[in-house]
Amino acid sequence: MSPLLLGIAAYILVQLLIAFAVSRRIRSESDYLLAGRRLGLAIGTFTIFATWFGAETVVGAAGSIYADGLAGGAAEPFAYGATLLFMGLVYAAPLWRRGLTTFADLFRERYSAAVERLVVLLVVPGSVMWAAAQIRAFGQVISASSTFEVELAITLAAAVVIVYTVYGGLMADAVTDIVQGVALIVGLAILFVAVAAALDGFGSALAAVPAERLQPLGGTQSPSGLALIERWAIPLCGSVLSQELIARVLAARSPEVARRATLLGAGLYVAVGCIPVFLGLVGASLLPALAEPEQVVARLAQQYLPTFLYVAFAGALVSAILSTVDSALLAAAALTSHNVVVPLVPNLGERAKVRAARLGVLLFGIIAYALALHADGVYELVLEASAFGSAGVFVVGTFALFSRVGDAGAAMAGLVAGLLSWIAAAYVLDLPYPYLASLAASFVTYVGAAALERRSAVLARTG
Repeated sequence: MSPLLLGIAAYILVQLLIAFAVSRRIRSESDYLLAGRRLGLAIGTFTIFATWFGAETVVGAAGSIYADGLAGGAAEPFAYGATLLFMGLVYAAPLWRRGLTTFADLFRERYSAAVERLVVLLVVPGSVMWAAAQIRAFGQVISASSTFEVELAITLAAAVVIVYTVYGGLMADAVTDIVQGVALIVGLAILFVAVAAALDGFGSALAAVPAERLQPLGGTQSPSGLALIERWAIPLCGSVLSQELIARVLAARSPEVARRATLLGAGLYVAVGCIPVFLGLVGASLLPALAEPEQVVARLAQQYLPTFLYVAFAGALVSAILSTVDSALLAAAALTSHNVVVPLVPNLGERAKVRAARLGVLLFGIIAYALALHADGVYELVLEASAFGSAGVFVVGTFALFSRVGDAGAAMAGLVAGLLSWIAAAYVLDLPYPYLASLAASFVTYVGAAALERRSAVLARTG
């Protein structure tokens, strides 16, 4: 076995040992899903950064930018960084004060159990697709570092990720995130310096990039206002109320910690996220005609870093991917076990609830593995995960958190309208801005249904 694979194996072993050690302290559903609601500012910041800064940022966005220039990764890092800023400024403290276990709890408390279950059906597929993106990226790292075919590497990656997540829960993820985050930041910084030096400095490196690769929409096309809004709306509205992010907010020890950790995580995310953008831009000239563009960062590290630093960098990247996929699988399992299974068996004890959540992790990990094998790429999986059903969840969730307008009927209508309009706009009508169309449809439907509910209530009172 090569030194690189030995190094990655060592990182993975450490992750598994931490997960097994932490699993002994898990006594309740809150321990497993929310780390006992004990996260402080430092660990909260790094767990938000590490959860958000995963495969789509390093592997997926860099690969898409390698292939298509800035047009291939317009959402990274600024739109997804703005999502964290949006969460911190608007949603973090109000969500924490609700005392929720999952995001779907809000819909049960505000509307009904039926709305809660519909939200689970809409949100879980996105989390599974997000996990699939991380598993695929993990496989790409292993493949680039060995003689394994991508399919075999993805299979090995899925097995490790599923075992790690089943045992550790959110606490294991949070414990390792500080080390992972620091290692990844240092590794990317070293790689940035090495690649820039090989191109005679940062300025010379960017000057050598063809002008058409620096166009955010590709070629010489003038930016379209609606196109830019569409691209930013998908991460902003599609991810700001994701269970993965909300779980970190709810796990904080106070609303102030939740808000500050999210804002600090946003700044860290944007600052570090610019490095993969740079590597994708210059990688096309340094490593032309890569068969797998998503391997560009790993290949650059292999070429420009000494063996020891490359082993450390690859291990840090694997750790970051593990952190992100852990969150995605936990999100899907939490929503399914806490909001669907537990209400059906109300007398379940805490240990039984933990077992239900772990079984959910196993099931969704297998599904994510199948998706990872057949996806076109990491970046495409992430965009699909952000867009699927999320318009209605964003609209209705915002009304639920900040307004008393609308009841269960309006919520159901808004959620269904958001999903169906996105499917119709994206796959049937082939509209240019399907996500904006789904946001508008969900908003109009919710407000209209709420008005009808209010009118019916007034008529019922007046007899």
